[in-house]
Amino acid sequence: MKSQPIVGAALFNTVMETAGHRCQCEGECGNPHAKGDGRCQHEHDHYTSKHGRRVRLVAAPTDPLATDVAAARLPASALRAWCPDCHAGAARLARKQLPATSTDQCDLFGV
Repeated sequence: MKSQPIVGAALFNTVMETAGHRCQCEGECGNPHAKGDGRCQHEHDHYTSKHGRRVRLVAAPTDPLATDVAAARLPASALRAWCPDCHAGAARLARKQLPATSTDQCDLFGV
Protein backbone atom coordinates (compact mmCIF):
# COMPACT_ATOMS: atom_id res chain seq x y z
CA MET A 1 0.00 0.00 0.00
CA LYS A 2 1.35 3.41 -0.95
CA SER A 3 1.45 6.26 1.54
CA GLN A 4 -1.21 8.93 1.34
CA PRO A 5 -2.15 12.08 3.25
CA ILE A 6 -4.56 11.88 6.17
CA VAL A 7 -6.75 14.69 4.80
CA GLY A 8 -7.88 14.69 1.17
CA ALA A 9 -6.86 11.09 0.54
CA ALA A 10 -9.61 10.48 -2.03
CA LEU A 11 -8.54 13.48 -4.12
CA PHE A 12 -4.86 12.56 -3.75
CA ASN A 13 -5.52 8.95 -4.80
CA THR A 14 -7.51 10.08 -7.85
CA VAL A 15 -4.65 12.32 -9.01
CA MET A 16 -2.03 9.63 -8.36
CA GLU A 17 -3.98 6.91 -10.17
CA THR A 18 -4.41 9.19 -13.17
CA ALA A 19 -0.66 9.86 -13.16
CA GLY A 20 0.27 6.22 -12.63
CA HIS A 21 1.93 7.23 -9.32
CA ARG A 22 4.64 8.99 -11.34
CA CYS A 23 5.56 12.68 -11.50
CA GLN A 24 3.82 14.33 -14.44
CA CYS A 25 6.43 17.01 -15.08
CA GLU A 26 7.34 17.16 -18.75
CA GLY A 27 10.12 19.71 -18.52
CA GLU A 28 8.26 22.60 -16.84
CA CYS A 29 10.96 22.49 -14.15
CA GLY A 30 13.71 23.20 -16.66
CA ASN A 31 14.98 19.62 -16.76
CA PRO A 32 14.29 17.91 -20.12
CA HIS A 33 13.95 14.52 -18.36
CA ALA A 34 15.78 12.82 -21.24
CA LYS A 35 16.07 9.48 -19.42
CA GLY A 36 12.29 9.33 -18.96
CA ASP A 37 11.41 10.17 -22.58
CA GLY A 38 10.47 13.71 -21.60
CA ARG A 39 8.67 12.88 -18.35
CA CYS A 40 10.12 12.83 -14.84
CA GLN A 41 10.91 9.31 -13.66
CA HIS A 42 10.23 9.85 -9.95
CA GLU A 43 7.55 7.54 -8.60
CA HIS A 44 5.60 7.89 -5.38
CA ASP A 45 7.18 6.06 -2.42
CA HIS A 46 10.21 5.01 -4.49
CA TYR A 47 13.76 6.23 -3.97
CA THR A 48 15.68 8.72 -6.10
CA SER A 49 18.64 6.35 -6.31
CA LYS A 50 20.21 3.43 -4.47
CA HIS A 51 21.34 5.69 -1.62
CA GLY A 52 18.91 8.52 -2.30
CA ARG A 53 15.87 9.83 -0.50
CA ARG A 54 12.32 8.61 -0.69
CA VAL A 55 10.07 10.48 -3.12
CA ARG A 56 6.67 11.67 -1.87
CA LEU A 57 4.66 13.07 -4.74
CA VAL A 58 2.18 15.87 -4.15
CA ALA A 59 -1.11 16.61 -5.89
CA ALA A 60 -0.72 20.26 -6.88
CA PRO A 61 -2.15 22.62 -9.52
CA THR A 62 -0.79 22.64 -13.03
CA ASP A 63 0.12 26.28 -12.39
CA PRO A 64 2.92 26.05 -9.81
CA LEU A 65 2.29 29.66 -8.70
CA ALA A 66 -1.34 29.11 -7.74
CA THR A 67 -2.13 30.28 -4.22
CA ASP A 68 -3.07 27.76 -1.54
CA VAL A 69 -6.63 29.11 -1.48
CA ALA A 70 -7.01 28.76 -5.25
CA ALA A 71 -5.45 25.29 -5.19
CA ALA A 72 -7.83 24.07 -2.47
CA ARG A 73 -10.80 24.85 -4.72
CA LEU A 74 -9.54 22.93 -7.75
CA PRO A 75 -11.02 19.59 -8.84
CA ALA A 76 -8.82 16.55 -9.40
CA SER A 77 -8.85 17.20 -13.16
CA ALA A 78 -6.98 20.49 -12.58
CA LEU A 79 -4.28 18.87 -10.42
CA ARG A 80 -1.18 16.89 -11.35
CA ALA A 81 1.30 14.69 -9.56
CA TRP A 82 4.55 16.54 -8.87
CA CYS A 83 7.74 15.44 -7.18
CA PRO A 84 9.05 18.17 -4.84
CA ASP A 85 12.09 18.88 -7.05
CA CYS A 86 10.03 19.42 -10.21
CA HIS A 87 7.38 21.50 -8.44
CA ALA A 88 10.02 23.79 -6.94
CA GLY A 89 11.82 24.08 -10.28
CA ALA A 90 8.62 24.84 -12.17
CA ALA A 91 7.67 27.51 -9.62
CA ARG A 92 11.14 29.06 -9.86
CA LEU A 93 10.95 29.23 -13.67
CA ALA A 94 7.39 30.59 -13.59
CA ARG A 95 8.44 33.37 -11.19
CA LYS A 96 11.29 34.32 -13.56
CA GLN A 97 8.78 34.70 -16.41
CA LEU A 98 6.54 37.12 -14.48
CA PRO A 99 6.74 40.73 -15.67
CA ALA A 100 9.12 42.90 -13.70
CA THR A 101 7.47 44.96 -10.98
CA SER A 102 7.75 48.69 -11.22
CA THR A 103 9.79 50.51 -8.60
CA ASP A 104 8.14 53.81 -9.52
CA GLN A 105 6.11 55.19 -6.59
CA CYS A 106 3.79 57.08 -8.94
CA ASP A 107 4.13 60.24 -6.89
CA LEU A 108 2.46 58.60 -3.91
CA PHE A 109 2.21 61.70 -1.74
CA GLY A 110 2.21 64.33 -4.49
CA VAL A 111 4.65 66.63 -2.73
